[in-house]
Amino acid sequence: MKRRAFTGAALGLAGGMVVSGRAGVSGWMTEAVAQEPAAGALVRKPLVLGMVLEPPALDPTAGAAAAIAEVVLYNVFETLVHVGPKGALSPLLAERWSGSEDGLTWTFHLRPGVKFQNGKPCDAAAVKFSFERAGRADSVNKDRAFFAAMSSVDAKDAQTVVIRLARPDADFLFMLGQATAVIVEPSSAAGNGAQPVGTGPYRLGSWRRGTSLTLQAWPEFRDAASVSFPQVTFRFISEPAAQMAALMANEVDVFPRVTERAVARLKANPAWQVVVSGSRAKTLVAINHRRKVLADVRVRRAIAAAIDRQAVLKAGQLGHGTPIGSHYTPDAPGYVDMTAVNAHDPERARALLKEAGVTLPLSLSLTVPPPPYARQAAQVVMAQLAKVGIQCRVQQVEWAQWLEGTYRNHDYDLSIISHVEPLDLGNFTKPDYYWGYRSPRFDALYRQLVTAVNEKERLDLLAQVQKLLAEDCVLAWLYQPHWVSVARKSLVGLWDDMPMLVNDLRSMRWVS
Repeated sequence: MKRRAFTGAALGLAGGMVVSGRAGVSGWMTEAVAQEPAAGALVRKPLVLGMVLEPPALDPTAGAAAAIAEVVLYNVFETLVHVGPKGALSPLLAERWSGSEDGLTWTFHLRPGVKFQNGKPCDAAAVKFSFERAGRADSVNKDRAFFAAMSSVDAKDAQTVVIRLARPDADFLFMLGQATAVIVEPSSAAGNGAQPVGTGPYRLGSWRRGTSLTLQAWPEFRDAASVSFPQVTFRFISEPAAQMAALMANEVDVFPRVTERAVARLKANPAWQVVVSGSRAKTLVAINHRRKVLADVRVRRAIAAAIDRQAVLKAGQLGHGTPIGSHYTPDAPGYVDMTAVNAHDPERARALLKEAGVTLPLSLSLTVPPPPYARQAAQVVMAQLAKVGIQCRVQQVEWAQWLEGTYRNHDYDLSIISHVEPLDLGNFTKPDYYWGYRSPRFDALYRQLVTAVNEKERLDLLAQVQKLLAEDCVLAWLYQPHWVSVARKSLVGLWDDMPMLVNDLRSMRWVS
């Protein structure tokens, strides 16, 4: 048997959304990677952590908002596999695992003695329940297709789980470290949105909606002596000025993925550290293909050609990022630069609109959620589209409105959003997904991609996928953001690379 560990694509972002799918590049490793604790003497005292957006609920198996995982993943809920910086895998609820040569059968040996926060055992039966529940036809898990591809999940004994796949999946282990794959206790699963019950080191203390949420260290955690913070308070602060005020007033200890405008004055302050990290996020202008005029690829290409990515990047991220031209990021294995396919060219944009027979001005709505990156970029995008004859009506909405109106009900023309999940190419195969793209050619390529285990073949297919998405101009891709985080100098363990959106409290600690 060989043990398989993810070594490829991954991601992270503040104020974005996580959506289902997968397609990265995996490799083979003989041993799982052990997570190293932060250095320095352990000092136990509370932590206050800033977040741009508040989660709508706390069940990561039932919601698309990335803010859910920012609070609960690895802190309240745990997964079989832990994903760390740069996509490194290490054991979590599974002590070890092995995979068959054909990649279809995986055996996981669970950590003994683990209990849920309601006192019930976290055993193979709980894993079987969690994965079968996630893959059911009525499941609301955004990665339902991943779990549905498990042809069987068997509890061989209390500590051993055997999973058989319908087809090989090179990203299988990485997906088991995502928030959608948390192990839940069967009797409490239905109430996890408001009262989460996990196996992690923290449990919900209080939740002041609109203001803050507090996690309390769980004294019965299996390794309670290693828990750094007796209490962690998440403060929800969306406005850049308010973020800066909270930092300067010492009301916040760490602000991962802070709005960049809030940190300029802190860079020279010796009490603070500023960390710039990579991500696998894709900031883009979503395009609703269900609208007749936007179903024409020439109109979509005109929208993309009208937009100067560098100008939008400067407005949305103060230049912290890299322009992209397809749904993949430059530091992920297999990346191909597609920015030239729909490059900034206003004259070409006007010509494409004329060729498509569009009567100008073309009036479209531009729906903008609350994160500053989206609202700041919207002004630039609106002005640039106006120059080629596309008039946008900007509609600023709250996050819950965006999830309901744009994501679920598809009530929009254009929208600025960041997709923060690393392995989300599968979304382009979903007929009911919010942008409504349909392509049998893409579907066939994607099926080949997710089942290919040869690295050279996968890289070739990944290049083809990126090229097809760019040529179809499914979306108007803008940039890959780089995250800027601020923390007190005495707080160590911040991730310097964010393969996904998570605040892993076990990696952080105070030092004297």
